[in-house]
This record gives sequence, C-alpha cells and structure tokens, in this order.
Amino acid sequence: MAGQLLVVDDEPGLREAVQAYLEDSGFTVDVASNAREGLELARQKLPDLVITDIMMPQVDGYQFLKQLREEPQFKGLPVVFLTARGMTSDRIQGYTAGCDAYLPKPFDPDELVAIVTNLLKQAAARVATSDDEGHNIADLARQIADIKSMLTQRGAIVQSSSPIKLDFTPREQSVLDLVVDGLMNKEIARRLETSVRNVEKYVSRLFVKTGTNSRTELVRFALENGLNTSMTRESGE
Repeated sequence: MAGQLLVVDDEPGLREAVQAYLEDSGFTVDVASNAREGLELARQKLPDLVITDIMMPQVDGYQFLKQLREEPQFKGLPVVFLTARGMTSDRIQGYTAGCDAYLPKPFDPDELVAIVTNLLKQAAARVATSDDEGHNIADLARQIADIKSMLTQRGAIVQSSSPIKLDFTPREQSVLDLVVDGLMNKEIARRLETSVRNVEKYVSRLFVKTGTNSRTELVRFALENGLNTSMTRESGE
C-alpha cells in the first residue's frame, strides 16, 4: 500500500536503513535527524504517517508527538514510536502519550512494514466512512449558502480589484474553489481525478495558509477576501 512517510531519528545509520527498507516496500519516505527538522518537514510534506525515535537531543519523541497533535492537520496522523526503550512501562508511556504503535529496537523490518500498512489502511477506512468534519453534505451546503447570502447582502464579497494575495498552488486553488462550491472531499477527489487522501492534504494546507480550522471558516475567509476564482468569474459576468 503506497503512502508518504516521515522518519525522524538522530542515528544516521538506522535512519537510512529504515528509509531504504520502506522505499523498497513501495513507500515514499522523507527523513529528519531531529524533532525540529521533523516538524518542519511534516508541515511541508503532510505525511500519511510518522515514524519517530523517542530518545533524541533537545526535543524527545514525546515532545515531538505533543507538538504534532497541537496542530489541527496532525491530530489524526498515525505515529509509530521506533525506539530502544522496550520495557513494558516504556510502551505504556508511549501509548499514553498518544502513539498509534510502539516497536522496540532491535526490530524486524517486516513487522514495521506490517504495522505501517495496517495503520494506513485504518486511516483510509476512517476517511471512507467519515463525513468531513462530522457534517453531512446537506448541512455543509446549507452553511455555505448561508455564508454566501449573508456576505452578499453585506456587500462583503471582495471584487477582483482588491483581493488579498496568498501563495496558493494551482491545485490548492482548484480545491479551494470546489470547497467553496460545497463539494466534499470524495466529490473533489472524483472531480480532480485524485485520491481522497490527497484532497485532505490540500485542504489541510489551505487551513494552514489561511489560518482557519474548519471548512466553514475557510469558505468564509475565501469569500470575504476574494480568494475564490469561481466567485470572481461570476461577479465579472
């Protein structure tokens, strides 16, 4: 099962070995030598799963996990602790901290692949069975319609002459337009001929770039600041 992974470990030999084995197993793998670098890479790449050591200088694995969970786009991100700390009390501490799997060193690489594959399948199943943000399609469509109506009545939808400028990629802009049109992730994925997981990544990036935390906040922000190209086209017709 393909997926984009992030491996964070301060031991170069182990880090490279894990990367090579996972890539041989069909995964795309980015690596970081410490938690600070790992957090920056996570924000850039939005991985499907993170594998991290616990005993690292400056910021340990527990703190790194806490930092990840504090950011909305990483709250449901699967995290595997891969560590030399293998006592039962260590594993309990790891699961209490919020990791999804705990694999002590030395480990069998095949077991790591099995854990990663299983966690990615579970994450994909949650996406397939969940409604975006717990809203059903009708509820979200009504919210978006209400926002558009309210802003139009106030004259608050910004015309193309004075929109703010944000650095969206073409694909991010396409996803934003479809979110504002009321489409859910599954519908956007079909429209853009991509996976639901990729759409989730783009939506998460839009949250980060706009400073919003939900689809309704994102829609409001886009409409108030003239960021939706389909609305701009409509207003110019």
